[in-house]
Formats: sequence, structure tokens, C-alpha cells
Amino acid sequence: MNSALKLPVILGSAAVLAVSALLLDQPFQGTPEAPPMRPAVAPIAKADANQPVIQIALLLDTSGSMDGLLDQARSQLWNIVNRFSHAKRDGVAPQLQIALYAYGNADPGANSHEIRQVLPFTTDLDLVSEHLFSLRTSGGDEHCGEVIRDASAQLAWSKDPDAMRLIFIAGNEPFTQGPVDFDDAVKNARERGITVNTIHCGDYEEGVAGKWKDAAALADGSYMNIDQNQRVVEIAAPQDAEIAQLGAELNKTYVAYGTAGRKSQLRQEAQDSNSLGVSIASMVSRSVAKSSRNYSNESWDLVDAVKKNQVDVASVPAEDLPEPMRGLDAAGRKAWLEAREQERTRLQQRIQTLNAERQRFLAQAREQQAAPGADTLEGAIGQVVAREAKKRHLTLE
Repeated sequence: MNSALKLPVILGSAAVLAVSALLLDQPFQGTPEAPPMRPAVAPIAKADANQPVIQIALLLDTSGSMDGLLDQARSQLWNIVNRFSHAKRDGVAPQLQIALYAYGNADPGANSHEIRQVLPFTTDLDLVSEHLFSLRTSGGDEHCGEVIRDASAQLAWSKDPDAMRLIFIAGNEPFTQGPVDFDDAVKNARERGITVNTIHCGDYEEGVAGKWKDAAALADGSYMNIDQNQRVVEIAAPQDAEIAQLGAELNKTYVAYGTAGRKSQLRQEAQDSNSLGVSIASMVSRSVAKSSRNYSNESWDLVDAVKKNQVDVASVPAEDLPEPMRGLDAAGRKAWLEAREQERTRLQQRIQTLNAERQRFLAQAREQQAAPGADTLEGAIGQVVAREAKKRHLTLE
């Protein structure tokens, strides 16, 4: 084997050990609570004036044959997020909101037709990851029309005419199942300005016969098929170890306040562990996402909250602050937070620099491979995002 190809594999193993050690070195604060089965109360940051909004609702089949689909969603979430890391319209970066529905599974919290809103629209990406990892599959009936109807009616869709409003529904049973006519559900979604995109898990022609293509056409959406059980071939890069380690180090720059903040900080650490448990590539993608503007936590982190003028740090009760800040006056608190912000910026900039090098390395490694298609969940979503961004004058690079 070429020695140049051996090196990234060795680095991948070393990266797992290094990041695992770093995560274990962080102070233990208790076990994160399991996410509730009922719809979560999800934080959503207020979009700035004239800020574009991108809303993505993921409607995932969680019936017994869909373990592979959930694995792809968990492992590829951060790659999907990173597609928007440099997005802009007229120089303004958009706000990314994600919602999650599960259908085809009679788990606690589901309605009588096995449909559950797992998360409303949220900007808290760690919360999205946590709930993806909490989903489990079991046998059930897949009512596509009904889950589209529910997502269209229940979610707080943006009223901005230029907002990107996307539904992605993925599954493998005929689209015609259930009491709600999919024609009506999809047409109603289109009337709300929502583009419905369908992802059939299985053979392309089988999906066509099952009306997945017809459903997408009704809302000017895209029909795609994927192999939900396909394992993504991940190319290790020399930059992986340092990017993953820096991503874990970023956690030390977050300043949780209040009881809810401490729970959110535990969630942040848990999602690092979840990503690392999937693969080093997943942890690298998560680390890159944590270095981007889309990863903002003003609902629990004082650094982000003060930066976005959401909180007056001088007025925060001392008992809600971390121990090192409790004895500080207003000026001392400000200086303490500024030091953490500077360290965060340094780490994020280093990750971005390394990621640029990593992308060049991966591009060269893939030169002789076939062009990526919509073979996986990320690939399918990426194709639609590129098309929809062009229609809305959003640049992604």
C-alpha cells in the first residue's frame, strides 16, 4: 500500500484516542437526561433584520426497516449543516432552523397514526443531534400524507417570501398509505410556500410506482432515491486529529448560566461523544460546524448571549454564574467573558484553516472517484439545497 494512504488511517485512530482523552478530561457534571418523548421546547434565536431564513423539516420513517436511515441522519447531520456555513444573500448570512418528525412508529408521544413531532423548528443544533440519537425503530404504518399535513400546519414556518422552506420526507413504503390524501397534503404545503422533497429508500422505479415522484412534483420538489443501508466511504485526512481535538477544546470556552444552561452544556459534551462514537469523520464534521456561525448558543451560553445583546451580564444573579465568575464585579465579568470569546475565535479560526486544507486533500483523493450523487441522505439533501439556493439568490460558497 502507498505510504501516503497509510498515514491518514493511522491518524484517524490517533484522533479517536486523543479526542476521547480530551472529552474524558472535562469535569464530570452528571448524566444528561434522556430527551422527552413529547415535543420538546426548543430554543430558536431571533433572526436579525433582513437576515435570510432557511427552514428544513426532516420527516423520517422510523418503522422497523429504517435503522440505516437513522444512522445516516445521525452521522451526516453536521455535513448537512456545513453546507450552509458560508451561505450568504447580499452579504448577509442566513439563519438555519431544523425541525424533526418521526412517523411509522408507535413510540410514546406518537398520535394514534404513529406520527410524532420530535422537535419544532430550532437553531439549537445540539438538540437536533440529541433527538436524532434518541430515535428508535419498530414496526408500524407509514402515513406520508398525514405527516406532511401535520408538519405544514404545526410548524412555525417563516412568513418571509424569500425564506427557504423545505420538507424532506424519507421512507420506503407507498406514499398512498393512511387516511390523508397525499395530493391534498402536498398541495396545501405548496400553498404555504413549502417545497416538499421526497426521498425513497430503495429502488428508483419502486419509488415511482409508490407515488413518491408524483408527490414531489405536486410541490415543485425533487424526487430522489437512496440506499439507506449504504455505508459512506470516509477518507481519512492528515488534518482530522487536530480538527477533532480543537472541536472538543471549544467546549471550554462556553459559559453556561442557570440550571438550563448547565443541562445544555452537558448536551454539548454528549453530542461530541455521540459523533465520535459514529466515526472520526463525524466528529471532524461536527467540529467544523462548531466553528461556524450556524453553531450559536445564546439561549444558554453567556459568551453568545452577551455578544448578541440578549443578556446584560451585570444583571445575572451570582448563583446562576459559574463559580469563577461569582465574585466578580460587572467589569470583571465582562473581561472574563471577553477572554473566553477571544480563545473561541482563535480555535474556530484554526479549525477553519485546517478544514480548508482538509477539503483540498479530500478533493485530490476523490479526483479518480465517480462524482457523488444522491446515494445517501446527505447527498439527496445537498442536491436540493443547491437548487433551492440558486432560486433564492443564496450563494453557498
